[in-house]
Amino acid sequence: MAQSSYFVPPTAKWPIVGSVGMFVLMIGAANWLNQGSIGPWLLTIGAGIIILMIFGWFSEVIRESRASLYNAAVDASFRQGMIWFIFSEIMFFGAFFGALFYARMFAVPWLGGEGTGAMTNQFLWPQFEATWPTHGPAELGGDFQTIPGLGLPLINTLILLTSGVTITIAHWALKKGQRTALLLWMIATVALACLFLVIQSYEYVHAYQDLGLTLGSGIYGSTFFMLTGFHGLHVVIGTIILIVITIRCAFGHFSKKDHFGWEAAAWYWHFVDVVWLGLFLFVYVV
Repeated sequence: MAQSSYFVPPTAKWPIVGSVGMFVLMIGAANWLNQGSIGPWLLTIGAGIIILMIFGWFSEVIRESRASLYNAAVDASFRQGMIWFIFSEIMFFGAFFGALFYARMFAVPWLGGEGTGAMTNQFLWPQFEATWPTHGPAELGGDFQTIPGLGLPLINTLILLTSGVTITIAHWALKKGQRTALLLWMIATVALACLFLVIQSYEYVHAYQDLGLTLGSGIYGSTFFMLTGFHGLHVVIGTIILIVITIRCAFGHFSKKDHFGWEAAAWYWHFVDVVWLGLFLFVYVV
C-alpha cells in the first residue's frame, strides 16, 4: 500500500548531471557544425552524460515506486507533470513548424518580389525565383535534390503508425493482466522504433552523399534537418524509455490498476507519432 502522506524526494543530483550533459552536448554540436575537430567528441560525451542521467534518474524513481512511497496525490502530480512536459514539447516543435511556415509563405515570396519585397528583389536578387524548395538567393545553398515523400518517408510513417498500434495493444494486454502478450507487443514496439531509426539514418547518409541535401542547403536544408533531426532525437529518447519499460514489464513492476509509469511512456510515444505525421505532410509531401 502507498503511504498516506505526500512523498517528498530527497535532494537529487540528476538534474545537475543532466544540465552538465546538455551544456557539453550543446558546445559539441556548435563546434561540430562549425567544422571544429573537438565537436564530435564533446557531442558524444554530452550524449553519454545525458544517457547516464536518464538511467540513473529512472532507477531512483523505480526504487521509490517499488517501495510504495507514492500515493494518489503523487500519482496525480506525475500525470500533471507529464501533461505539461508534452505541452512544452508541442511548443518546441511548434516553433520549428512556425519557422518553416514563415520561410515558405512569407520570406521566400518576399525575396522573390512579392509585396514589400519588390525593391529587395530588383536591386539585390533580380534573378531569384520564389519557388519551394529553395537554396536561397544567388544559389547560396548549392544545388540539391529533395527526398520523395512516397519513398522512405512513407515507409517510416507506416512503421511509426504501426508502433502506435502495437503499444496500444500492449496497453490492452496490461489492463487484462496478460503478461506474455504485454511483453511480446512491447518488444514489437521497440523493434519498430529501432527500425525507424535505422531507416532515418540511411536517409540522412543518402541525403548528404547522393542528393547534396545538407544543413547548408539554404532555408530548406536547415529546416529539414532541424525538424527531422530533433524528431529523431525524440525517437531515440522514446526508444530508451520503451526499452526500460519493457524490462520493467518483464519483472512485473506494473499491475492492472497501477501502471502510470507505463502510461507516461505510451503518452510520449503517441506524441512522437503525431509529430511525425506533421513532418511527413509539411516537410516531405506538401
